[in-house]
Amino acid sequence: MGKKLLYKDLVYKIQGVIFEVYKTLGSGFKESIYHKAIELELNKQKIRFVKEPSLKIKYKGKQVGFYKPDFVVENKIILEIKAVPEMPVYFETQLFYYLKATEYKLGLLVNFGCDSGVDIRRRIFDEIRKK
Repeated sequence: MGKKLLYKDLVYKIQGVIFEVYKTLGSGFKESIYHKAIELELNKQKIRFVKEPSLKIKYKGKQVGFYKPDFVVENKIILEIKAVPEMPVYFETQLFYYLKATEYKLGLLVNFGCDSGVDIRRRIFDEIRKK
């Protein structure tokens, strides 16, 4: 038997939101346009989210700063939006470390800037966290 995908149904709904925004707008806009469109579509689909929440970053159990993701969806998934011609590995690495430093296990990194279509990358951090 294969592994179950983490938050499979919720990710499917989020992908539907992303594809609807891309289908309507295409590529070429600034990130802020995609942020607003995603916010409207999440509301329309009745998917709970928080826009740019302040998440505590911890180092060895002590708070050392904050991170503000673009969205946290259903208090389960970090959603980061980009609008760049090519997605550098740096963005994926950064998302992984944000997951590692917070309570979240799953992040979606979405790039609307590609000419070939929207790029959605799923990253997981699901190791036991030391408190």
